[in-house]
Amino acid sequence: MRINNENDNTGPLDVAITRHFDAPVEEVWKAWSESGYVMRWWGPTGFTSPSAEMDFRVGGVSMVCMRAPAEYGGQDIYNTWTYTRIEPHERIEFVSNFVDEHGAHLDPAAMGMPAGVPHEVPHEITFKPSNNGGTEMTVTEHSYTTEEARDLSRAGMEQCLDKMGQCSPDN
Repeated sequence: MRINNENDNTGPLDVAITRHFDAPVEEVWKAWSESGYVMRWWGPTGFTSPSAEMDFRVGGVSMVCMRAPAEYGGQDIYNTWTYTRIEPHERIEFVSNFVDEHGAHLDPAAMGMPAGVPHEVPHEITFKPSNNGGTEMTVTEHSYTTEEARDLSRAGMEQCLDKMGQCSPDN
């Protein structure tokens, strides 16, 4: 999928990133809803995703893992996505939490995250078909309490979306 990038903040400590993908909405939707697709792009540059256990339904909880490269310690970092709203091919809303490999919630500060990363981060992902048969997707994250936390999350999500844009149905 080829992409173009637009960035905008919806509020002073929210992250909003809009990308244009050269793929239909149905294909971009799979990047968030199907395990094999999530594992192709989850994690910033240099990170991999060895697992993504998807329970993609309102009330469901998916657990995704990103593995740090050796130069960053090689550890596995887990997040859960608890879905609060799913409108097929239009909108996904979920709350993200850092967890251990068993799904128990972890304090972001105890994991070395900067102050200002909340325990729960609400996410909204919207999908709109574009005139050329592609997709405009916007990812919005809420509730950061410091600029450092917001900026770190923005950088990480931008790198994840860069990887998503390099995915194709064949890889």
